[in-house]
Amino acid sequence: MAILAFQKPEKVIMLEATSSFGKFEFRPLEPGFGMTVGNALRRVLLSSLEGYAITTVKVAGVNNEFAAIPGVMEGMMDIILKLKQVRFLRTVENQDSEKITVNVAGVTELTAGFISNYLSSFKVLNPELVICHLAPGTKMQITITIGKGRGYVPSEENAPIAAGELDVLPIDSIFTPIKNVKYSIEDYRVEQKTDYEKLNLEITTDGSIHPKEALKEAAKILIQHFMLFSDEKITINMDDTSENETLDDDALRMRQLLKTKLSDQDLSVRALNCLKAADVDTVGDLVKLNRNDLLKFRNFGKKSLTELDELLASLNLKFGMDVSPYKLDKE
Repeated sequence: MAILAFQKPEKVIMLEATSSFGKFEFRPLEPGFGMTVGNALRRVLLSSLEGYAITTVKVAGVNNEFAAIPGVMEGMMDIILKLKQVRFLRTVENQDSEKITVNVAGVTELTAGFISNYLSSFKVLNPELVICHLAPGTKMQITITIGKGRGYVPSEENAPIAAGELDVLPIDSIFTPIKNVKYSIEDYRVEQKTDYEKLNLEITTDGSIHPKEALKEAAKILIQHFMLFSDEKITINMDDTSENETLDDDALRMRQLLKTKLSDQDLSVRALNCLKAADVDTVGDLVKLNRNDLLKFRNFGKKSLTELDELLASLNLKFGMDVSPYKLDKE
């Protein structure tokens, strides 16, 4: 159903753009839609885009994250905190991970740029980042694994990557390529109406993705989710929904008939007592049985069986029916 006179923006305007910063304008919007759209995009941008980060680290001679390293001013925990800040750009298509061993020697300051010299599928985007300081003549060997992920992943989830390798430490990974997202809402005029809104959006990335592409990816994620709410996409949960959802009118009538008490039927007292003693209370309980099962009931004879045959025939039912489609066990 169409919504009459509903104001919708025609395009997104990119006011500024560099490889790591973008400023966008989205207008005009109906009152309240600036907050709705801006907050949704911000949340997805900060939490749901893919990126690359270090997932495990191993330093020769170190077996835990609290250890001190001879000749190195910083402890292992400080080094891990720095490694979490290293940002990567993939340079080889279809290469989502890489494991390298960095042999540090002849330097007194280990930077992220030094690690970049050993990479073949990735490039370090913040080479000036200082990882640690070393005393003159100190040598150190670091093995790191770079992986692909989304958002923030704690070290516990990276543990399987390190499984089976001695002294390999899984670390927390910050995969998201988005450093900051800000949005603001201003009043906007359309002809004589002044209560429309303009959404201003500022996106700062680590340089591994252009802000425009980041915005497009976030929008696609939201679109894929919202499309499921369209009429064509809403489906029935077969496990949790009520019995009426999967039954048409005929099936509902049949269900009502099967739930009818046998005491409401015109049966002899003898037949009714035999069935009651066997916990057969409803028509549904009766039709689930086979004729031979009834003859095993105490004091149940052929006369009573004939009586039940006539009852089921009058109801267009028969013995041995499968009643599971009618969900008789639900209220």
